Amino acid sequence: MGQVKHSPRTAGPSHLVVVDLDVPKGKGSSDAPGGADTFKALCERAGQPAPATLSVRTPTGGAHLYFTAPDGIRLGNTAGRLGRLIDTRAWGGYVVAPGSTTAAGAYEVTDPAAPAPFPAWLYSLLAPRQALRQLTGRPATQRTGRYAAAALNAETASVESAPAGERNGTLLRAARALGRFIAAGDLDRAVVEEALQWAGESAGLPSAECRNTIRSGLNWSIARNAMRRTA
Repeated sequence: MGQVKHSPRTAGPSHLVVVDLDVPKGKGSSDAPGGADTFKALCERAGQPAPATLSVRTPTGGAHLYFTAPDGIRLGNTAGRLGRLIDTRAWGGYVVAPGSTTAAGAYEVTDPAAPAPFPAWLYSLLAPRQALRQLTGRPATQRTGRYAAAALNAETASVESAPAGERNGTLLRAARALGRFIAAGDLDRAVVEEALQWAGESAGLPSAECRNTIRSGLNWSIARNAMRRTA
């Protein structure tokens, strides 16, 4: 058997956003719509043409669509947010580069076009909430402080990248960690809730589950830190 050549490409530092269109898995899936079908329907509903950009066929029959990331924006990874069997890879994620071969097969270029700019209408469906962008873009001299903003970035990133089975626990720990900044007046609770809600949903957690976990974690942390200050 020949040598397996597997070259990952880290999306974020490469200034790329990759849309991963997967195929259904399991028995009876041959008639089920795949990620490519869902993406086509998404484009049609938005009244937009399917983007012409660097495209790669994966060994399983799926596709990777390569785009250049918006300037000044740090998108994370998503799973199913655009639709069933559609994931995105940006900061914190990677894909196998075109030309690589694995035991499952090769990653073959099907459209050699240069990566197109990530469409604005797609970005609007994935962009972090405006409150989080405003917070992390504030100067460190404002009350939020560099440390609090860095903590918010770090905790939301950990939630977004949490593996299946650990997402709710990671979200709870993040809420508890950030609650102390709310108790100290360094972060606004509404901003933290919005940022963690977005991160939890991006990781694949149901909206209601996110809200309940965030509320529980923040209430516990704020109460505990308030008691410490008055002790």
